[in-house]
Formats: sequence, C-alpha cells, structure tokens
Amino acid sequence: MSNRTIGFLLAALGSVLFAGKAIAVKFTYRYGIDPVTLIAFRMLFALPFFAVIAWHETRRARRNGVPPLTRQEKLRIVLLGLIGYYLSSFLDFIGLQYVSAGLERAILFLSPTFVLLMTAFWLKRPIARAQWVAMALAYAGVLLVFVQDIRFGGEQVMLGSLCVLGAAFSYACYLIGAGELIKRVGSTRLVAYAMCTSCVVVLLQFFIVHDAGVLLAQPAGVYGWSLIHATLNTVLPVFMIMWSVERIGAAMSAQLGMLGPISLLFMAAWWLDEPLTLWHLGGTVLVIMGTYVLTRVRTPSPDTNTTSARSKI
Repeated sequence: MSNRTIGFLLAALGSVLFAGKAIAVKFTYRYGIDPVTLIAFRMLFALPFFAVIAWHETRRARRNGVPPLTRQEKLRIVLLGLIGYYLSSFLDFIGLQYVSAGLERAILFLSPTFVLLMTAFWLKRPIARAQWVAMALAYAGVLLVFVQDIRFGGEQVMLGSLCVLGAAFSYACYLIGAGELIKRVGSTRLVAYAMCTSCVVVLLQFFIVHDAGVLLAQPAGVYGWSLIHATLNTVLPVFMIMWSVERIGAAMSAQLGMLGPISLLFMAAWWLDEPLTLWHLGGTVLVIMGTYVLTRVRTPSPDTNTTSARSKI
C-alpha cells in the first residue's frame, strides 16, 4: 500500500476506535461502578504510555536545544490538562450513564461550533454566512437525535445531555487555550504532559472518594474493559491520528474523523441494542455535514482577508 493509503486507513480506524470509547464505557457501567472509579481505571492503565511519551519528548527537546518550559507555561499545561482531559472526560462519563452512545458522539461533535463562537466573541473574528448555516445544521442534527433519545430514555436524557454538552464546551476551551502553546511545545509533547496531569488528578480524586482497596475488589470485566478503553480507545487512536496527519495532513485526517459518529451508531445498535432509527441517522448526518462545512470554510480576521481559522476535534 502507498503511504497515502496507509494514512487514510490510520485516520479512518483511529476515528472508529475513538468513537468506540462510548461502547467500552457502557459495558463497564454494567458492572455497577461509578464514574469516578471508571475514569480512574482508564487513566491508571493509560498513564504508563503517556508518561513514557512525555519522558521521550522531554529528552528530544533537550537534545534539540529547546529552551525549558517557563513556570507560566507549566501552569498553563496543568490548567489545560484539567480542563481538556480531566473535566471533559469526567462530564462525558457522567453523561454516558443517561444518554445513548450515538447522542453522546453527536453532542461532542459540537466542539468546533463552540470554538468558532468563542473565537468570534473574544478575538472579534467575524463568522461567515456559510458557518452560520453549518452551525444550524449541526445543532438541528443534535436536536433530532436528542428528541429520539427522550422518547426511548426518559427525562434523565436531559441531565446526561447537559453533562456531555459541558464536556464538549470544556474540550473547546482546551483547543483554544492550546493554540499558541502548541507552537512552543509541540502537539505530541503537549498532549503527553496534559494527559499525565489529568491522570494524576483523576487518581487523586479516586483516593479521596474511595478506599484504595476498591482498586483490587472489582470484577474481572471491569479490568478487561478498562484496559481496552485505555489502550484501544485512548492511546492507540492518538498515535494513529498523529501518524495519519504526517501522511495525509491534518485537514484530511479531521474529515475522515467524521466516520466516528456514523460507525458508533451501528456499533451501539449491534452491541448495546440501542435503537437505530432514520431520525438518528438523519440527525447524525446533519451534525457531520455541519462539522464538515466548519472545517472547510475560511474565516477572515478583522485585519486581513487572508487569515483563516479552522476548528477540529
């Protein structure tokens, strides 16, 4: 296979594995554990991988003569880890107790719209007409899926949707805050540092809420699904997307990432027996269409017509 073909396959498979996170979370919840324990197991298994990556990236930065991080940059990385990976994941896991996997993924895909709106508000960047249309499509799609979930899931869907919406907003704040820091630190290094921060905070939260013995008193299925969640749905997709970006570019990788919501609908229907209606499919397609337009339309800045801003998950 050509290098480009490999890049397409990596991006497609990575997006499907990322979306499959909701499946692993739903299966783990069947053992009766709470969100604090669930996210703690995920981070416990993922921490060694990201710690090794952080150590490797730190050594490479020193070899290349990159200046050490300032105190302010370290604090920003810690804050980004808390917002983008701890708070976002925690709210997402709480929400998954009450909403379907398909609705969760559709809501999370609204992150680019939050980025666009916050950028327009704080940086005074105008929003193009096509982007308003794109956001309308995305929100209409989420509304369709939400109405269907209300029919099948009851009033708790509202609580779960608000939690997942908070997760999407939190991740959008992370994307905005990480923009300038990525240029200085590098994307791989920043993700590794932020994930390590999140892992430590999650584990501290667990030991505050629960006794340490809870870690050793879980059914075998909890350890199995947590290991799958941490490796196949967290660490491996991160590398796959990174490798695909190197081969086919960030824009094409982001567009192939839209396979995630569609694939999740069918996976949830197959493994979780979640309802799959034409309304679910139609709503998800609208969300994907809106997100696709947002990744393609150029946004002029207040000072020049040549500057563009793109938002992606």
